[in-house]
Amino acid sequence: MEEKPKVSKIEELIKKVEALKKSGSMDISTEEDLSVAIMNLIGIEEHFYFTAQKTGKPEYYEFMDQAREERKKYLAKLLPKTEGEVWCLSKHLLSTTMRLIEVGTKLYHQNKKDEAKELFDSAYKMYSMFWALRFKVIEVADVKVCAAEEKPWTVNDIVNKLVDCCNE
Repeated sequence: MEEKPKVSKIEELIKKVEALKKSGSMDISTEEDLSVAIMNLIGIEEHFYFTAQKTGKPEYYEFMDQAREERKKYLAKLLPKTEGEVWCLSKHLLSTTMRLIEVGTKLYHQNKKDEAKELFDSAYKMYSMFWALRFKVIEVADVKVCAAEEKPWTVNDIVNKLVDCCNE
């Protein structure tokens, strides 16, 4: 009997996501844009909070609340059903990503390229973790199996291999 060639966990993951993309049930480019919009809505919430505090004008809390409702609406499009604290984790991962990029950009502008790169790398890790939660296509145990089978495989590979906004 002929033995079937072994398919790696990474190849299985890529095939699973590619099938979802082809079926039309997953539009990665649009979802990536939406994730960035959510990051900006989180920033808007924060700015309205600080503006209310600094000016003593409580009407800014109303704007903050409106931005929060929009953020919740769009996050629900990316995470329609979650378990445990995936919703909050996702929100905080996106928020952290945004802030690390923002601080990294300021450092880059100040010609502190190495410090900026460190922050950019951390931002990418946080963003990758968000997508790992979003896709629900890999378990922690699978990451360990991938590392044993091939090269060490991280959640960054999800973004590197599967989330490509320029490949529509």
